[in-house]
Amino acid sequence: MPLALFALTAGAFGIGVTEFVIMGLLMEVGADLGVSISTAGLLISGYALGVVAGAPVLTVLTGRWSRERVLLGLMVIFTVGNVLCALAPTYGTLMVARVLTALSHGTFFGVGSVVATGVVPVSAILVVLVALWMESREPRSGAVLHGSLQ
Repeated sequence: MPLALFALTAGAFGIGVTEFVIMGLLMEVGADLGVSISTAGLLISGYALGVVAGAPVLTVLTGRWSRERVLLGLMVIFTVGNVLCALAPTYGTLMVARVLTALSHGTFFGVGSVVATGVVPVSAILVVLVALWMESREPRSGAVLHGSLQ
């Protein structure tokens, strides 16, 4: 696998975990920060708002940068935000840190998708697209991706 594709995969995995892991930790986060579970759940909404706000703004601001520079910059924002999340002493600090982390989400996936299509052979992209199309037409036909029939 090309190094660029590995880096994109690692970044996408990190962003995905950051977005969703909080769902399984709401009781612990609420107890630790002294807020209700429903208030802790707003950390999910805060992240979503960060994605919605960050994607168009960062895309416009970085439009003239090289793709490599954009992706590296987004990962710096993502990493700083996650460090702040880990060190957040209060609910408010954690919310601000999650929103900061989320700012990079949408632009990373947009630019990362473009970069990935330049790294992966067209035949591999077509195989994935056909498999996704088949899955959308007849659920459970995803066996094509695994090389066996169900």
